[in-house]
Amino acid sequence: MDRPWYDSYEPKVPKSLNYPDIPLFQFIKDSAHLYPDKAALSFYSKDMSYAELEYQCKNFAVALAGLGVKKGDRVAVMLPNMPQCVIAYYGALKLGAIVVMTNPLYVAREIQIQMADSGAETIITLDFFYPRIEKILKDTPLKNVVLTSIRDALPWLLSLLYPLKAKRQGQWINVEKKPPIYDMKDLMQESSSDDIGTTVTGDDPALLQYTGGTTGTPKGVMLSHRNLVVNALQCRNWMPSLRQGKEVFLAVIPFFHVYGMSTCMNMALHLGSTLALLPRFVTKDVLKVIESERPTIFMGVQAMYLAINAVPNIKERDLSSINVCISGAGPLHVEVQREFEELSGGKLVEGYGLSEASPVTHANPIDGKRKRGSIGLPIADTDAKIVDIETGTKTLGVGEIGELAVKGPQVMQGYWQNEKETAAVLRDGWLFTGDMAHMDDEGYFYIVDRKKDMIKTKGENVYPREVEEILFKHPKIEEAVVVGLPDKFAGEIIKAYVVLKTGESAKKEEILEFCRHDLAAFKVPKQLEFRPDLPKTIIGKVLRRVLIEEEMKKRIKKESP
Repeated sequence: MDRPWYDSYEPKVPKSLNYPDIPLFQFIKDSAHLYPDKAALSFYSKDMSYAELEYQCKNFAVALAGLGVKKGDRVAVMLPNMPQCVIAYYGALKLGAIVVMTNPLYVAREIQIQMADSGAETIITLDFFYPRIEKILKDTPLKNVVLTSIRDALPWLLSLLYPLKAKRQGQWINVEKKPPIYDMKDLMQESSSDDIGTTVTGDDPALLQYTGGTTGTPKGVMLSHRNLVVNALQCRNWMPSLRQGKEVFLAVIPFFHVYGMSTCMNMALHLGSTLALLPRFVTKDVLKVIESERPTIFMGVQAMYLAINAVPNIKERDLSSINVCISGAGPLHVEVQREFEELSGGKLVEGYGLSEASPVTHANPIDGKRKRGSIGLPIADTDAKIVDIETGTKTLGVGEIGELAVKGPQVMQGYWQNEKETAAVLRDGWLFTGDMAHMDDEGYFYIVDRKKDMIKTKGENVYPREVEEILFKHPKIEEAVVVGLPDKFAGEIIKAYVVLKTGESAKKEEILEFCRHDLAAFKVPKQLEFRPDLPKTIIGKVLRRVLIEEEMKKRIKKESP
């Protein structure tokens, strides 16, 4: 297979790696041996050393075993980025359990569906999330509910003040701790032995990561210990400038999302780095941590960098500690990239991945040749090709648009108990991503859009990202997204949703005229709506489907007698 991307690799980036046959928990064990006293976690300035973290993870594995959890059992972790999340995740893996990372924003119905599908019998979550669990407990396989509190992770002064703040915000709740409800701290204090007698190998499943995936229906992506170890090492070796034992990661990208889990949590702990934890993205809190903890690595999504760019007087803040940022989980528009690099002095590059690949498959070189608008090059031991969308059997040439397919040791084992969906996306070892893309003559890949997001208007294919790139160039526009809406004459018409920068005003025709300058007439939006904000997931992905659903409801209401 021809691999033109190898010639575009930075000199110190390897084309292939030797991967150790180890369970993921070995990362913490190794770093605890090398850096026992170094801070592994920092949570509101309260540090936990690597030696303590290893002890706590082992202790929690024993506590889970005491609840009857065995190798292969599914254990749900529904926590924001906090020390207990890391302990629960690695403790369950140490025992040989399969972790089910669950979004803390899920409502009761969504939790019930995920618990039922995964067969999880144990969940670790925050005390003030319990009312949602209580509603569906009898309708799930859950036998153990392990509760923890943010208060338990805070420095002593903040811990004393926490009840007042929690009560004010409606987040204070007292739950009686009796089976099947347990307190995480109490369970760990009662653990007396670290001999759990479990052998975990690289081939053992480590994670069920639920995703809409390539076909839209939520499915449990089965990732092995080897998949996750491999992807952490692939990412680490893509950035040869990273220093073992010396980096600080800004850990605000959620760990329950596989991108945050792999490129932030797993990679940082493998490197012996410090994770500066934040439970959610609040711009003022992020800036405070950047200035106090001086992180060198900031894995994020476009919405995070965009929010920082938009802060009034941001040039007066000190972002100079940041050296490397990779933006994932969606496109990085060139104007956002340029502004953030100017502010921080660091490198911000776009990468690409999907849950089914642990997740990273492509990234732009950090110090080598970067191509704006490109997702970059396939990383070590990863093959990629563009195939025709009709059959998926014909490999297309340079510049031709088709579906992106990838192959590598980070690709999933399959979908949990779903052979039909697995067979649809895993063919002859290739993972069919559902993303429309093309490759240039130097091996750089470009995502045009999701296959399902492509707009078909009057027989022409229009890719939302191309239109959005033009909209982002307008000096008054903060954010923009483009969708296709059903139309009986054109098939679909293009509608743009625009958020203006603070203090700016504009007319629709002004924006559309700007588009006409750089887009063919059939690509120019036929409708445009100004909005104060855009609907997004917790990690910052714009929810196109929500906008389309809103539009269809408006139409139904308008057509109703």
